[in-house]
Amino acid sequence: MVKEIKLVQNVLKANERVSEQNRNIFAENQLLAINIIGSPGAGKTTLLERIIQNIVERKAIAVIEGDIYTTRDAQRIEACGVDVVQINTGGGCHLDAPMVQEALTNLDLDELDLLIIENVGNLVCPAAYNLGEDFKMVVMSITEGDDKPEKYPRIFQEAKVLVVTKVDLLKYNQFDMDRFLAEVRGINPGIKVFQISNLTGDGIKELVGWLEEQRNYKREEQICSV
Repeated sequence: MVKEIKLVQNVLKANERVSEQNRNIFAENQLLAINIIGSPGAGKTTLLERIIQNIVERKAIAVIEGDIYTTRDAQRIEACGVDVVQINTGGGCHLDAPMVQEALTNLDLDELDLLIIENVGNLVCPAAYNLGEDFKMVVMSITEGDDKPEKYPRIFQEAKVLVVTKVDLLKYNQFDMDRFLAEVRGINPGIKVFQISNLTGDGIKELVGWLEEQRNYKREEQICSV
């Protein structure tokens, strides 16, 4: 048992070293990197499509798609007109920093200022692996139930922003939004929250506006540090 614990610690330490290298690469290229994490069916890929369709300077965006086997999500994102690199984990439940670093070699970072990483569908493992991103975005649909924050607290602790999807289905589900948000903010008082519907488009412009602000902050940060 002790050996297993040491092994996990060593894996995480090795990942952290590479994630720091990734972070430096992003900083050198004035590139805002976002790690999107959520369960299968939460609406991550559809949300990503909506973001790309509404964001300014679409050509300066690239996406790294994490999936276990297929390229279906990558094909959907490529159809939006941005560069996409697919990572298939072959059964692994999360992306790690070395995978992302290898994927970066397939992108022209000089031409980009926004990199979005769609992680493998999972609320648990991806939360433990830093990829060098500027921040994590957790995506959760109301159809998953309002009890998830206390069941999976780490991802809500780690995330800078929470996107609650499928709010158009709220009236058809026994989902207590007030209770849910109270639990989320009990875990992470500073988390930014957006309630959106990929179907109707409600909340998308507000989310995209906030993301644009984060991209501008990153540019200004790097200019000031030079």
